[in-house]
Amino acid sequence: MPKRNQCPVTSASLYRRAIPAAARISQWHAADGWALRRFDWPGAGRGRILWQGGRGDIFEKYLELFAHWHAAGWSVTSLDWRGQGGSGRTSNDPHVGDIGDFAHYITDLRDFWRAWSAEATGPRVLMGHSMGGHLVLRGVVEGAAMPDALVLSAPMLGLKSPFGWTWGERIAHQIARFGDPARAAWRGNEKPATMKSRQELLTYDPERYADELWWQAAKPELVLGPPSWRWVAQAFTSTRQLRRDPRLPELTVPVLLIVPLADQLVDPRAALGIAERLPDARLLTFGKEAAHEILREADPARARAVAEIDAFLSERVPAA
Repeated sequence: MPKRNQCPVTSASLYRRAIPAAARISQWHAADGWALRRFDWPGAGRGRILWQGGRGDIFEKYLELFAHWHAAGWSVTSLDWRGQGGSGRTSNDPHVGDIGDFAHYITDLRDFWRAWSAEATGPRVLMGHSMGGHLVLRGVVEGAAMPDALVLSAPMLGLKSPFGWTWGERIAHQIARFGDPARAAWRGNEKPATMKSRQELLTYDPERYADELWWQAAKPELVLGPPSWRWVAQAFTSTRQLRRDPRLPELTVPVLLIVPLADQLVDPRAALGIAERLPDARLLTFGKEAAHEILREADPARARAVAEIDAFLSERVPAA
């Protein structure tokens, strides 16, 4: 079993700005014909990980993380969510992230999970960061996916709002009803009305933040800007419904929640509340040493988070 404080393998850093030669980038077509970009890196038989990023994420940001798991024998797959990354756009403005209903994400997850699961045998682990954390948990609760274990990184289970969750949802839906609901909710940055830089909101590690900027420059067609008002309204509604879902206490899948308590993009209180309701949950929290992207954070915090994931998988997911 890995020590909880050990640093990730240093060779993983070699992949931060390079697609592994053995990896495949392809398209997977949803039931309605929509083409979603897919990444696959076959491993040595330990099992299979499906990683789902957050709003606006691209899998390239997590290649260092993937390399760490791949070195341990895991096969790693990631699918860009509909409307972002290399999976097209659902708005006339290619820089605005829009979705008509979060249920579309769950339908894609359900169909892809079924197809992906049929491709090989062995343990299956589902992981999600931020919006991806919300969607994979919702997907498991709704039966769209049945992994052997679930890992949630800074999951978007409640949105940060100066008006609170209830009024934030009401205001977002009201604004979305007037004018074009697909219009940008704000300009620039990751959230409105903040003096913090985008980097400060995401990670305190300037080099890992620079990796994202490097990929954006190399593949500008993958860049996504702010969400639409419709996305914001749907995010409030979907997170509320998941927090109140009566099926949470019945979930049999073991869950690891990694929660930065100083997160300025999602409300960590929601994750703490859901962790208490899950019957088989392990909670790892961080203080001011970690921003939102804990798995792309500076080494001391990141190493602790990655080591905890390794230990969790070692304990809860037997090798094939």
